[in-house]
Amino acid sequence: MPQRIRELFALAGKVAVVTGASKGIGEAIARGLAEFGAKVVVSSRKQEAVEAVAAALRQDGLEAAAVAAHVGDPGAVARLVEKTVALFGGIDVVVNNAAVNPVYAPLLEVDAGALDKIMAVNVRGPLELARRAHPLMKARGGGSVVNVSSVAGIAPIPNLGLYGASKAALINLTKAMAREWGRDGIRANVICPGLIRTKFSAALWQDEKVLEGFLRRLPLGRIGEPEDVAGLAVFLAAPASQFCTGAVFTADGGETI
Repeated sequence: MPQRIRELFALAGKVAVVTGASKGIGEAIARGLAEFGAKVVVSSRKQEAVEAVAAALRQDGLEAAAVAAHVGDPGAVARLVEKTVALFGGIDVVVNNAAVNPVYAPLLEVDAGALDKIMAVNVRGPLELARRAHPLMKARGGGSVVNVSSVAGIAPIPNLGLYGASKAALINLTKAMAREWGRDGIRANVICPGLIRTKFSAALWQDEKVLEGFLRRLPLGRIGEPEDVAGLAVFLAAPASQFCTGAVFTADGGETI
């Protein structure tokens, strides 16, 4: 008998790790996964910040734990995986949302230090976490890796050249994961948000002239909210997307049409 559509979104019994989850898109994704039944490990650099998010989820009757980790540090990533296993017994879903962009400038004005930092967090970090989670997901019959890239990874955006390059690398890295890990039951997909109302992108949407010009070009005529990305992440984590892997999903209001 065909599985009911509602059941395809059930995440009860699943364990999810969400990085960059102390605010914005990551926090919304963590809440979304928890509301559909997952046990969620909320992770970001500062323990106090992630504990506040996890506490808010628990207050609403959801299962969540807080584990601070800097994804640019391989040792911290290893400890994040170890603590997750100690808390919940395994990993079924990895959401690589943590990212940095320390520079907003033309390529000729950025230095090697900025490049190293961006690549360490935006590319090496997601790979390190996904690789460490791989045997755990495989042992549980499969899993889902959801990488959060950006429309800047699809087409260059002025003054975001290094950030865009890192996000383009993450898109291709996701496709490589999908191709190599599919026979292990592990799916990998990537979300490319457009302009979302978060602290990370505040310099763009808080500038009225920049925002006005952007909205005139955007088919939906508004910028996104974190929940616009969270719903897509829940779909990619859940059995509803069980035939999706290696795919690039945009949540950009039509910016990349």
